[in-house]
Amino acid sequence: MPAAKKPAPPPGVHRHDDGRHRCPWPGVDPLYVAYHDEEWGAPEWDDRALFEKLVLDGFQAGLSWITILRKREAFRAAFDGFEPERIVRYDSAKVAALMGDAGIVRNRAKIEATIKLAHIALDLNQQGGFARHLWSFVDGRPIDGGRRSMRDIPPETAASLAMSKDLRARGARFVGPTIVYAFMQATGMVNDHLADCHRHAACAALAKDAPW
Repeated sequence: MPAAKKPAPPPGVHRHDDGRHRCPWPGVDPLYVAYHDEEWGAPEWDDRALFEKLVLDGFQAGLSWITILRKREAFRAAFDGFEPERIVRYDSAKVAALMGDAGIVRNRAKIEATIKLAHIALDLNQQGGFARHLWSFVDGRPIDGGRRSMRDIPPETAASLAMSKDLRARGARFVGPTIVYAFMQATGMVNDHLADCHRHAACAALAKDAPW
């Protein structure tokens, strides 16, 4: 008697060897799968963590996210744990040192944009909070995408356009609407785990933890 075939996964998601259905984009790379399962799409409310992610998404411009993810610990060491209070004090000597650090993406414009974004983050912290401000573009609660195919996920939305416009008006760079939308997906401002992905419901359940 032939062995029973495993049921096909729902359209859009991939079934992994552990039996879980996941969004297709992490493939089978262990680091990428762990990022998908443990971080991506989970609502992030912390000022410093949101600053870090927005900086790293800016560094991703023109590159793949897995490239940045593999360098993330080197970035954290190079940029003093992404503490805006320290980054605003960076001078030309520090920029030169960063340009010589082979562990990160050595791009002067992006390094200088990080320093500017640190000033913006601190200014917003004095006006009610960096995180609170960014979350205001989705009214403080995650938007549930509920999509079943990667083809249904847009590259940008009205909310990412609005956030991008706001940040650029404050002097930020590398915050175009597509980069900002990727940031919003990663930090759970929008739940774009596919509806049949095992992480969709888990991330949706975290929406109740909003601090405001």
